[in-house]
Amino acid sequence: MIESFIRDVPDFPKPGILFKDITPLLQSAEGLALAIDGMAKAVDPSTYDIVCGIESRGFIFGTALARQLNKGFVPIRKPGKLPWKTAAESYELEYGTDTIEIHVDACDKGKRMLMVDDLLATGGTMEAALKLVRRIGGQPVACCFVIELGFLPGRAKLGQVPVHSLLKV
Repeated sequence: MIESFIRDVPDFPKPGILFKDITPLLQSAEGLALAIDGMAKAVDPSTYDIVCGIESRGFIFGTALARQLNKGFVPIRKPGKLPWKTAAESYELEYGTDTIEIHVDACDKGKRMLMVDDLLATGGTMEAALKLVRRIGGQPVACCFVIELGFLPGRAKLGQVPVHSLLKV
């Protein structure tokens, strides 16, 4: 089970937060295989053309999933990290804002995209990623996460896009 590879770290990054650390999952060949296989089974691969991952841990799971399913991969990155023309989307954080970017030519119009990240919490990052993919002409068909913090409102921010999580806390 995936949860046996997730480490709880109390009071990180600040007091009162119980952080879900995926490092043991990544360090274990068995754990990583469970995660990638679980994601591959969560969403029918015939329903999407490209895997899209959000920096940085979404890259880990997204590229491995794309390789396993013989799909391409599109990165969504922090500002200033992509070398070509980009579209940007800002979103609210608990204390301030952040921004993510995607290449404007990352997918052909109408391409079906599977959106991947390690964790769904408040949903702001994935909500911004969905907006970016739509803006460049992509069609998000589902979101896939290793962990979902069900006590936070992340799922509600993603609208009608189906959400799949390997572990819901």
